[in-house]
Amino acid sequence: MSESMVRFGMSLPGKLMERFDAHIEARGYGNRSEAIRDLIRRALVEEEIEVNEVVLGVLHILYDHSKRELTEKLTEIQHAHHEHIISSMHVHLDHVNCLEVIVIKGTPALIRKTADRMLAEKGVKHGKLYLTSDGKGLD
Repeated sequence: MSESMVRFGMSLPGKLMERFDAHIEARGYGNRSEAIRDLIRRALVEEEIEVNEVVLGVLHILYDHSKRELTEKLTEIQHAHHEHIISSMHVHLDHVNCLEVIVIKGTPALIRKTADRMLAEKGVKHGKLYLTSDGKGLD
């Protein structure tokens, strides 16, 4: 049985509503309600990340695989945290550049520390960590 919907009203300045409507259209939302639900979920996930003991992280790393021992160092870091690394995908972008996408499960602190360690390796050109909750509280 699904939960019933609750309606509420809100007031916004005209310019803010115009920008929000442009945001909705650009992202393909069907209506304002869907966009507001998504924004609320995003805020709740950010809160959950800080209080949950176990969260998920997706780390992407763009790096120069020709840098001496870089691939081995990144692999060593992942093996040192093998119980937290759920999956990784390695993509050869061209003769020099590789993209690694790593899914990590653990405490926010452990995930951030592991990601920071990989991102700090010489030869890593760019990367970013995204954290999320398990989504159980968002139904």
